[in-house]
Amino acid sequence: MAFRSAWVPVGRAEDVPLLEGRSVTVGPQRIAVFRLPSGWAAIDHACPHRGGPLADGIVADRCVTCPLHNRRYDLRTGMQVGGDDRVATYEIREAADGTLELLVPAALMVGTEDLAQSAPLGSGV
Repeated sequence: MAFRSAWVPVGRAEDVPLLEGRSVTVGPQRIAVFRLPSGWAAIDHACPHRGGPLADGIVADRCVTCPLHNRRYDLRTGMQVGGDDRVATYEIREAADGTLELLVPAALMVGTEDLAQSAPLGSGV
């Protein structure tokens, strides 16, 4: 069976305060979802340095700062500011009914029989 990327509902926009993040689990991957003044951003939840929870980081200037060791990541590109680390970025959108939808890459869908398995925003820190 071939898998394709798909838009998957991951929670409600109202559950993510402005300039904060929440985590969601999609298949085997935890993803951090952020509300920005200009829209939404989604990146890998774990900081590549030591696995810090990026959804719990401070958001400013379209970047998030890891709460463990202060590494900053650009929420548009996933690149570490002033370094070589990078986190994956994901497309996310808000539907007309306020549902947040994440474009899940085919690689994350392998082995996921039911996309409704996705854990809602903020689940499992």
